Amino acid sequence: MCTVDLRLQILGGLPFFAGLSAQELQEINKLFREQGYAPGQPVYFAGDQATRMFVVAAGKVKLIRHTLSGKDVLLDILTMGEFFGSLSTLPDDEYPDTAVAQTEVCALTIGKEDFRTILGHYPRVTVKVLDITAERLQAAHEMMRQLSAYSAERRIAHTLLKLGDKLGQAQDVGLLIQVPLSRDDLAEMTGTTPETASRVISQFQKDGLIQTGRQWVAITGREELEALIQDH
Repeated sequence: MCTVDLRLQILGGLPFFAGLSAQELQEINKLFREQGYAPGQPVYFAGDQATRMFVVAAGKVKLIRHTLSGKDVLLDILTMGEFFGSLSTLPDDEYPDTAVAQTEVCALTIGKEDFRTILGHYPRVTVKVLDITAERLQAAHEMMRQLSAYSAERRIAHTLLKLGDKLGQAQDVGLLIQVPLSRDDLAEMTGTTPETASRVISQFQKDGLIQTGRQWVAITGREELEALIQDH
């Protein structure tokens, strides 16, 4: 269970609640409840009625998109303070992706009607939600463009750098991404086959661009990976 202070810290860090007073955050906090998930447990499936928004309070959540060709694309790995689910207040909205707990997860969650109440009380939150929704739509379009236009090497290099910027910690071994990240995960995230992802990762290792372990990946050749993105 999260302490009240931690809940307020997490909610205050959300981009659409930024700038709200401590008192306003305390009122908003009353509308959120906590929910726990075991590793591998779905939070929701694509196509389910979108009734709730979630915020990661602890652990990691995978977002997966099912493509028309039948592939599963790993869109993102979410960590503490990141939100997912529905920001919409439309009654018939559906989740566009599937959310699955990658580790043990504690999430703060709010229903659509309660979120609508917040939007009604705080108009500046509404404006920020609209901006964030537009940004996410643009990012989704860019990802689909990359999957259709980029080589497998370029897509995997881009994904490793994105994960490094988001989750990496500077260590002696390099920029350490210390999360369970299998070849299947990379294949899903980049729209390739596990065999292709394994071949590219092995080549990156031989070239000294990355090192890998059972539960980690370390970027050791950031400049080379960045150049690879530009060259292909």
